[in-house]
Amino acid sequence: MVDWFKRKPEKEKSLTQATEQSDPKEQNLLDWFREAEKARLLTQDAEQSDAEKQRRLGLSYYRGDGVKQDYAQAVLWFTKSAIQGNAEAQNNLGWCYQNGYGVKRNYPQAVIWYKKAAEQNHADAQNNLGWCYQNGYGVTQDWTQAVMWYRKSAEQGNACAQYNLGLCYSGGYGVRQNYAQATIWYAKAAEQGHDDAQRMLRDCQIQITFNIDYEQEVRQLTKEAEQGHSHAQYMLGFFYDSGRGVRQDYTQAVRWYTKAAEQNHADAQCSLGDCYREGRGVKQDYAQAVLWFKKAAQQGQSLAQNNLGSCYYNGDGVRQDYEQAVMWYTKAAQQGNASAQNTLGICYYRGDGVRQDYAQAVRWYTKAAEQGHADAQCNLGNCYLNGFGVDCSYEQAVMWYTKAAQQENDFAKDVLRKLKGA
Repeated sequence: MVDWFKRKPEKEKSLTQATEQSDPKEQNLLDWFREAEKARLLTQDAEQSDAEKQRRLGLSYYRGDGVKQDYAQAVLWFTKSAIQGNAEAQNNLGWCYQNGYGVKRNYPQAVIWYKKAAEQNHADAQNNLGWCYQNGYGVTQDWTQAVMWYRKSAEQGNACAQYNLGLCYSGGYGVRQNYAQATIWYAKAAEQGHDDAQRMLRDCQIQITFNIDYEQEVRQLTKEAEQGHSHAQYMLGFFYDSGRGVRQDYTQAVRWYTKAAEQNHADAQCSLGDCYREGRGVKQDYAQAVLWFKKAAQQGQSLAQNNLGSCYYNGDGVRQDYEQAVMWYTKAAQQGNASAQNTLGICYYRGDGVRQDYAQAVRWYTKAAEQGHADAQCNLGNCYLNGFGVDCSYEQAVMWYTKAAQQENDFAKDVLRKLKGA
């Protein structure tokens, strides 16, 4: 290798001459020689403890620029740079730990390095740290912390963070649901070319009814749907399903959901599964419902995961299997689906598909209850009243039953009447 570098100027001269004669293969080889020379010089500088050049050398190994791609070497140089406080290297190192590039996957270590970079106002690291808090990777799941870090990154113009913050506002995760705020952040991300944000922007605008001309929207969606755009097909199905801008027509809803679902649109697959489960616009068919729920669930669609869990729990369209039900409920619950969180709590409470564990039941009831799920609030009230998984607390029990009763939950109202009469 040393001899090759000594001969390199002469070699590059001949390659340059070949390039002038427009030989693409020789041009690619010349580019490689130049990248290799850069990597050699970077190595010399990096060995002198230059943090930025250590980071750049790590990046060369990560990408395979001028050197053979080697994630372990990338981690080595990112670490040297990160220890010296280089925020970009800290974020890169966190990414390697998160994904298992060059090191064994280690979410807590990823969080440590993301946090170091995020605290230096590194926008990508702030977004990545928000993602860890959202999903509970390396830290206890905390939507409030997720929102905080997404916001810091989004305000610096990070498109992914802007999109993620929009998701939090539209879903009410870590913040009060606010479609207007969601629209603002989706629009910012969409302006930067974020494809998912562009799609979600329309969905969100539909929720702001006073700003939407449904009939005009249907005309535009129909035009796009007939051109084969899957998201337009899904949205057109949604309009027919809900009767917005058109006369409600479940058969048409199924038609458009099917077209989008066949293009692997997860939301359409979930909606189509629901049509088959309910017999809405199509003959009721639980097996077909399971088929479409599973396709969407495998793409990470949380509502489909919850619905598939219900099919396994109740034996609808599949053989009853509590363990499979718990698996899918857990996937949905970890994404913040309140219904799945409540049902997962029930599984732990009863010991269905898992070992009975009142503390885990309380944990999941609490997550759902804090999102305003009335049944979960009742279930949590019951745990506090009877000391299941928590210390008995009459005050806590009354508080949760009251929250459920305020949502017109008849069971909660009945329990409160009995408690007050006791």
